[in-house]
Amino acid sequence: MSHNIVASIYEAKLIAWAKARPTPLKVVVENETYKPVDGETYLKAFTLPADTASNTLGGDHKLYTGVFQVSIVTPSGKYRGDAGVIADQIAALFPLYERNTKGPLTVVTMSPVHPGPGIPDDTTFTVPVSLLYRADTN
Repeated sequence: MSHNIVASIYEAKLIAWAKARPTPLKVVVENETYKPVDGETYLKAFTLPADTASNTLGGDHKLYTGVFQVSIVTPSGKYRGDAGVIADQIAALFPLYERNTKGPLTVVTMSPVHPGPGIPDDTTFTVPVSLLYRADTN
């Protein structure tokens, strides 16, 4: 299914960037078990697929749309801390209308990366950032 290919494209790009940072970050992907160290900053990546559509009467076209979200998890009690800086870096990593291809599928970033509201917890503060994507196949 092509939503899985889209997820693998965005996750691979995020993981490569996170590992190459001066201070590497762990990226936790869907259904991965991970126990963070106290005070650790890390990322959680999710693909939120929308409905799959077809724009042809013959059914030979499929349109995959959805949201790619990265939750930036930082220690609580430090305002936004590193989360704002990391959010800006992720926005630069996924520019608007960028095309990424894997095999026969090309996914396009359809919105600028935008942050959601911070989510405070007892020990963590999470800032979600997300983008809309679109991929068409024939």
